[in-house]
Amino acid sequence: MKGIPDESVDLIITDPPYKTTSRGSSGGTGGILKEEINKRGKVFKYNDIEFNEWLPELYRVLKYTGHAYIMSNNKNLKNMLIEIENVGFNIYKTLIWAKNSPITNMYYMDSHEYIIFCRKGKAKRINNCGTKSVLNVDNPRNKVHPTEKPVELMEILVNNSSQEGELVLDPFMGSGSTGVACVNTNRKFIGMELDEEYFKIAEQRIMEEEQ
Repeated sequence: MKGIPDESVDLIITDPPYKTTSRGSSGGTGGILKEEINKRGKVFKYNDIEFNEWLPELYRVLKYTGHAYIMSNNKNLKNMLIEIENVGFNIYKTLIWAKNSPITNMYYMDSHEYIIFCRKGKAKRINNCGTKSVLNVDNPRNKVHPTEKPVELMEILVNNSSQEGELVLDPFMGSGSTGVACVNTNRKFIGMELDEEYFKIAEQRIMEEEQ
């Protein structure tokens, strides 16, 4: 990301790696919670990247008045909000993605995730001011990535905070849902991913969408 020029990106959308709660035995819970690495509170090989390692770079490359959407779980929300403001972003609000696929929990079953909506500099309206702060979009089925986000959700954010032909950045692109959304909405896209396996999956998905 250090090779990206200052204030050259129109929009940032990303779901960064962050620490999760150690779950021990997940019992009858399915999906990623069955995997040993997730029982120890890790979902990826690179969970230990600190927020202050990359948030300043996001602020640097984003254009003045540009929007950023940064996803978080409940455990990391407080620290994420603090770090986002510390680097200079102004927070509009925290959106809710209602994903309609509850995850087993000993208190309440989690069926949503948080999307922190922030900006650099002066406030700028979204393109569709009628969009609700709770985004009801079903979680993808047959995922190729443990925390894969639906393309439909990414398209809502892309359409609301950028124009056709503008540049969108996702520095933690996973399996490339944001990139696919950019192809579908005629935006330019830069995506980065440390995990080579997921990078290849993302690359293939985006190339197939471009055809």
